[in-house]
Formats: sequence, structure tokens, C-alpha cells
Amino acid sequence: MGLFKMGLFVVLSIITSSAFAAVFTFTAIPDENESQLRTRFEKVATYLETELGVEVKYIPVKSYSAAVTAFRNNQVQLAWFGGLSGVQARRLVPGSEAIAQGDEDQFFQSYFIAHESAQIFPSDSFPNLNGLTFTFGAKGSTSGRLMPEFFIERNLGKKAKDVFKRIGFSGDHSRTIIQVQSGAYQVGAVNYKVWETAVEKGRVDLNKVSVIWRSPTYPDYQWTVREGVNDIFGKNFKQRLTEALLGMDDPALLASFPRRSFVPADNLDYEPIENVAKAVGLID
Repeated sequence: MGLFKMGLFVVLSIITSSAFAAVFTFTAIPDENESQLRTRFEKVATYLETELGVEVKYIPVKSYSAAVTAFRNNQVQLAWFGGLSGVQARRLVPGSEAIAQGDEDQFFQSYFIAHESAQIFPSDSFPNLNGLTFTFGAKGSTSGRLMPEFFIERNLGKKAKDVFKRIGFSGDHSRTIIQVQSGAYQVGAVNYKVWETAVEKGRVDLNKVSVIWRSPTYPDYQWTVREGVNDIFGKNFKQRLTEALLGMDDPALLASFPRRSFVPADNLDYEPIENVAKAVGLID
């Protein structure tokens, strides 16, 4: 082979190899507004790219169900799921694993919040919500729908549809706060982390809306990796990914979640969520 042809062959080989190099993709449930999520997870993509030595891309989705579908269809290989969406995804893709969770996610909570006009005051006892208007978050949310629905049924002895005069689904926790604060709904259920961050940043008028009940703790958010990533990205890739997530210690990056740190997780941690989802009829 002549030098020219050999050089051309090498160049074409490099171009072809680059064009078909696998890109590691991930997504996250849209539990807050899109701009906040994009800022957070594009930083995560940069971090993982440095740690793993592969191209990493964050793919935003419009709904919790879209995150699960993207995972099922192998459009993403990693996802930041809530408890329920993680259970749903792993049931659809056997062999997939929860590998890391925020330290706080081991002991997560839902807050029930109320507009001042509802005249419901903070208490350790579950409030009487009969006849009020109520908004959940997204239909697939653990902290904004699944667990609140479970606590309503357990404490009031009847289905949510039989408790409230009107029920809504805001779509995400930030909008739940906005809707209750405006009086569009008298009461709502939110992720405690989103509430506390919103209060800290001055986004909540505490003269109009306040926390009236804090739930018992339960496991929630986690990073779930799709089965087969080692076949695509190389031996021990899943282990390296796990170590990268657990080793995420940049204060600014952790604050964007917000989490103190990430700790190990496995599928068994989320059996309580699966059992509750079956009990309230959200999964078979």
C-alpha cells in the first residue's frame, strides 16, 4: 500500500471510529423547572465525562413516564429516578440496578402544605382534609403523589378521590408550591427538599402557605444504571460509574441537588416503595 493510500486509510479509520464511538447518556425525572434541571445535570455530565473518559450527554425529558420510557428503550443508560420511577424502570429492564442515592434519600419525606385560607395549622397528627381541594405533583412522583396518596388513605380511611372536593396534578414540586401559594388549591404535597430550597431562596411567601404535616421517612431518589453497560463501554464500567457517583464531592455540584453526599444503594432498598405502589394500585 502506498504512503498516500496508507495515510488516507488511517485518517478514515480515525474518523469512522470517532463517528461510532459510544456516547454514555443519562436523564432525570423532571421534578423541578427545566432550566434548573439543565444547569444541574449538564454539570454532572461534565463531571462524569472527566471521571469515566467517555463522552457523556444529559438528555432532558418532559415527564416522569418519558424518563422511564427512555430508559426502557435504551435511549439512556443511567437515570436519576425517584423511588417509584426507579422501581418501574427496573421492572421493565431486568438486570438494571440502583447503585447510588443521596445520603438524605434514605430518609426522605413528603410535606403537606396549605394555603392560609384553609385555616389548617401545623400538627404531628394527620390533618382533616375532607372536602378541601388538593394538588399532587406529577402522577409518577414518589414524594408528590405515591406516598402522599398512601398516607391519605392510611390516615383518613378512604381513597383520595373520596376525600377531596377537587384533585389536581401540578406536574412538579415547584408548581405545587406556586399553586397552593396562589390559592388555586387549598392543600398540596411536595418533596421536602424542593420546599426547603425554595424557602431558603426566598421563593415562598410563608404568610400565604405553610407546612401543616411532615410524613414518616421512606427511601426515594436514586441513580439507576441499565443492564449491559459493561458490554458497551468496557469491562468494569459499571463499577467505575458507581465509584464516580459515590465520589462526587464538589460542594457546588452537591448543593445543586441538594445532597450532602451520595451513598451506596441497591434494588432491595426500594422494596418498600414497590409494596406501597402495589397497595395503592399504581403497579401490578
